[in-house]
Order: sequence, then structure tokens, then C-alpha cells
Amino acid sequence: MLLLMAIHFHSSQLTWICDHMCNTLGMRINIRQSTMGKMKQIFTQDVFPEQVVASRSVNIPVTPNLNANMSGFLPIHCVLQLLKSQAFTKHRVNIKTWIYNQICASVSPLHPLLPSLIEAYVTSILVVPNKATQELAVNQPITEEEILKVFGDKVLDQTGNENFTAHLLLLYYLLLYEENSMSLASQPNRLQLVGLIRYKTEFLADIPIRYIVQQAEKEHPYSSLFSTLLRLLATHFPHLSLVEDWMEDTTSESQFVLQHKAKNITTEMIESGLSMMVERPERAGIVLKRLYAERPIKIWPFAPTILKFLPNTLDSNVSRYIQELYKKVWLRLNTVLPRSLWALTIKALQHNNGASALKEENLIQDPLQVLQCDARVYRCPTVLSIVIRVLQSSLAASRSHLSRLVNQKIFATGQLTQTNNREEYKNVLTAAQDSAAVQLLLEACLETEDDRKSFSNMMTLREVRGVVCSFLHQMFIADPPLAKLVHFQGYPRELLPVTCLGIPSMHICLDFIAELLSQPDFQKQIFAIDLISNISQQYPLPKSLSLARLAINTMYTFLSVLTQEDRRELYMPTLPALVRICQVFPTLSEDCITFLNQLGRMCVSVTSVRSDIFLLPAAAAQRSEEMEGPKLRMRRVPKPDIFDERTDIAVANKLFAQQVELTVKEILQNCLENNASA
Repeated sequence: MLLLMAIHFHSSQLTWICDHMCNTLGMRINIRQSTMGKMKQIFTQDVFPEQVVASRSVNIPVTPNLNANMSGFLPIHCVLQLLKSQAFTKHRVNIKTWIYNQICASVSPLHPLLPSLIEAYVTSILVVPNKATQELAVNQPITEEEILKVFGDKVLDQTGNENFTAHLLLLYYLLLYEENSMSLASQPNRLQLVGLIRYKTEFLADIPIRYIVQQAEKEHPYSSLFSTLLRLLATHFPHLSLVEDWMEDTTSESQFVLQHKAKNITTEMIESGLSMMVERPERAGIVLKRLYAERPIKIWPFAPTILKFLPNTLDSNVSRYIQELYKKVWLRLNTVLPRSLWALTIKALQHNNGASALKEENLIQDPLQVLQCDARVYRCPTVLSIVIRVLQSSLAASRSHLSRLVNQKIFATGQLTQTNNREEYKNVLTAAQDSAAVQLLLEACLETEDDRKSFSNMMTLREVRGVVCSFLHQMFIADPPLAKLVHFQGYPRELLPVTCLGIPSMHICLDFIAELLSQPDFQKQIFAIDLISNISQQYPLPKSLSLARLAINTMYTFLSVLTQEDRRELYMPTLPALVRICQVFPTLSEDCITFLNQLGRMCVSVTSVRSDIFLLPAAAAQRSEEMEGPKLRMRRVPKPDIFDERTDIAVANKLFAQQVELTVKEILQNCLENNASA
């Protein structure tokens, strides 16, 4: 108590001393602060100088089983006040060991001063070295070895009543250290960051971060720390804080647990059950139910055995019920050590020789490896949803990893001059990864010959497209520039009806279609016109009408500047798009018909002229042969017909003109139907 009073005398907190004395005596007395000057002088100069206070605080024993139920003034009050007043830093006293021991000695319910203690300690660690002395902060970060002593394998062996206080506090320390160190690195004029420690990505991956945070959410004694942990987790480990993961119900129903939790789970039981998914699905279902009924931390040791049978779920003869049960078990495992589970999952789905060498770091460095799996995955919606979950998490982890690399470079060199360039390179790389993933998933949605063989295959393809479109919708909402990048890159036009119908966020394309239409590339212009027509069907908005009118005017403008071959190349694929536009916006039918009539007349005129030209050389050649006689015809050397190519062009122009005529008739028919219905 005297030590605590001395600390407050040093910090001139006289009001707190008065309140403290009243609480200790159990009575309310009036103490004038003006009369406490002599007492302050005795405490601060004779009895407890600040250096003595700081050095003695290190030797105070930690409080065993520190929790919120303890009252009175504890050693944590003294140490916290000294940390806030920077007494340890001023007198070069290392308090790290005491902090670590007190964290390990804490139990539930959480003492309200422990989070503040960790915050003050992290602040005392992350101090820019003095330019004159070049001395680092006296308090050093808690080492990885010390943290692993608390974590290690203990978390995986705990029962439901185990205490998570030390784990939560150390996790809070790690996340807060990451937050403050990155904030320090981003500040200008911080040129002396050399020597500050950063924790390795591999070390952080071995900690069941998400599982511990979920425990804080479920257990009331830790609820005060949950919101802060979740904020830090979402900032620095976005791959562990996906919305889908937090929306999953990780708690089993009590009746379900009592029914399927009778026997202990063994490796032999899992192998015998999951190996019979096709022959004995009821046995596989019982095993999966038992796995689902257990706590995730308890079934994690069986993860390699469970993932070994993931390829078996791709068999077309495996029931959907078994596949869904397997997915539920996978989602529960995903709450423990996600990165390890992702690597096991992709290894199981890859058949090449490099799959055995796949490591967790490989998925972070190259997330596209997730999609290099068995082709059957793209026709199995349940397993595809698992792979997409891994892909989504890997992309987020890759972005976080690249950000850490940029910051680590700053910490290693202490230079900020090239930070902007590094950020640009990082953004370009992440955009390339995201767009490549989108393109690969869109390619998987293309209809194949096998899909057309049966109605069930078409229904499976439809469900696969739904899973992919749902994921792309999330990506486009999270990063709208990604949608622009993907559509400027382009993809098969037969998928436009799928994406416009299945991705609710496709309306954001209305912001850049005009720019896409102005590109000097026929394929991009065709894609833009087709995109306008499909989006207009889903979103018949005034902006869609303006863009549709712009597309028609652009096509009309090109009539006078393009050759017949270029006109055929540009307009032939866009004729169905004009029909769709007129169906959605009947007011544009007149403009479309005017444009098509002009296009048709030009096609007919060019075809007629070229047909006459083609006939003249053939007739002349026939007359020449009649005049030359047999002798000359025998001397003639056979040559290829130079007019074959022109004849093909004439036929193509004629077919093009016919298609234009059919398009006009279809638009007129739609107009008549609209008038009749009106």
C-alpha cells in the first residue's frame, strides 16, 4: 500500500491518495491537498524515490489466481501505474518477467486491469530508439518460446472446463503488438525502426487464434475482451475472420450430442466408416455424426485421417447427405488451425507429385494453387464450396502476408522512401491474383459435352454456377475495381447470362461499360454490347437505357467507317443483343430498326457488286478457252482458283444480310406483341 501511495505521489495524483485513505480507513474525512506537500516530499525524496519504487516493483510477487473477484489494492495496481508514468523506461528497469508471470497466473473471471496492463506494456516496448544514445526500449517483447510454453499442445488437450485466461491475454498481447508496430511503421519520419522484433508468420499460424476468440465469445467471463480481440483479428488476420466462418453454427444440439457421443472416437473407426461411403453410407453417416458431435479441439488430432477420405466424396455414387455431413465436420475442424487444414485439404484433392510437398506457406504465397485440384471438384457443389472457402481464406491470407512483408522491410531497413512503390506492387499483385481466381472459376462454369448428356448433370452445373456466382458477388462487393478489371479482361460471352443473373452486384458494371465500349478492340466492344443487353434485362434502369442508346449510336457511327468484313465481324455477334435491348426498352426499337435497315442495305449492295465482279472473270475465262482451242487448253497449267476466297466472302455477306433481316423481323414482332398487350 505504501508503495502504491508513493507511486501516486510521484505522479502527483493527490486526489486518488485522498480517496485511497478514506477507503482504507472506512470513513469519509476531509483531507486538504495543500497540506500534503510535506508528506509528498518525504515519500518522493526520502522514503521512496522513483528509482527505488521502480526497482522494488519488479520483486513484488505476482498475485496467484488473479481474477475479477479479488478486491483491494494488488501488485497489478502498482505496476500498471508505473508503466503509465514510464518509470520503468526512465530508470531502465525491465518488467517483462513480472508481466509474463502475472499473465500465466491469471484465471477466470478476467480481472479488469489485465487488458490495461498489456496495453501499457506494449506501449513501453514499441518506443523509437533515442537518436543520441541509440538505446532500444528496456522492455522487450515476449519471446516466441515463452508464448509456446503457454500454448504448446495444452490447448488441444483441454476439456470444456479448462481455463483460457492466459491464452486470451497472450493472444491479446500478440494482436495488440501487431497493431501498434504497424501503426508505428506507417508514421512519417520514423527512420530508426531497426531492431524491433516481428513475430514470424509460421509461429502465428501454429496458434489456434480463431478457436480461442470463439471461446471468448461463448464464455461470459471473457466477454469484455471479445470485441477488442475481434477488431484486431479482422484487421491483421482477415483470413481468420471471414463472415461465413462466424455465421457457421459451431455448437451441436444437446440432443444430437447425447445421441452420438457414446463411444470414443478412434482412427480405426474413422477409416472403417469413411471408406464405405458408397457401399455402406449408413456406417459413414454414423461416423460423421459422431465426429460432428465432438468439440472441434478434440477431433483435430484426427484431421489427417478425415481429410484422407475427402476424394471419396467426389464419387458420383456418394449421397448428398454424406457430402453435407462431411462438409459440416470440415467446418468444425476449420475453427481450430485453419491454415493446417487448408494444406491438408488441397493435398487430398491434388493427384500430382508436387501435392505431397505442398506446405501451408505455399498456399499463402500462391493462392491459385488451391484451384489446381481434381477436375471432379468443379462438378461437386459441396466439395467446391469447401475449396472456395479455402480459396477465399488463402487470398485474404496472401494480402495480409504481403502487407507484413512490406512492414518487415521497413523494420529491417528503417527506410520509408520506397514504401509507396512497395504498396503499389502489392496492390497490383493482389489484383492479379484475385482476377486470375475469378477467371478460373468462370471457366469452370462453362457447359461441356458431359453436362449435356443428362438432366442431372445440367442441374449439377446449375448448382455449381450458383456457388461460384455467390462467391464472385462477395468479391465484387468487397472490391468493386475487381469487377472492372475482370470485365476489361473479358470472359466467354456465353457466361454473361449466368453472371448477370447469378451475381446480384453486376449492376456496378453500369459505371464502366461506356469506357469498355470505347476501347479500340472489336472483341471488347462486342463484349460490352452483349453485357449491356444482359444487364438491362436484370436492371432496366434509366442508366441502362442511356447505355443501350449509347451502344446503338456507337454501332450506327461505325457503319460509315468500317469495311464490310469489319462490319460483319462487329455486328454479326451483336444482333441478338439488339433484340434483347428492344425487348427491355421498346422505345429503342425504332432506332434499332433504322440502324439495321441501313446495315442491311449496305450488305445487299456490297454483295450485289461483288457478285457481278465474281462472274466477269469466270465468263471471260470460258470465252477465252473457246477461242484458244484444244492446243492451248492442253498447255494450260492448273492454278488454284483465286476467286474462292471472294466467293466465300460473298456467301458470308449474304448470310449476314439474311440474319439482319431476321433480326428486324424479330424486333418488329416484339413491338407488335407489346402493342397488343398494351
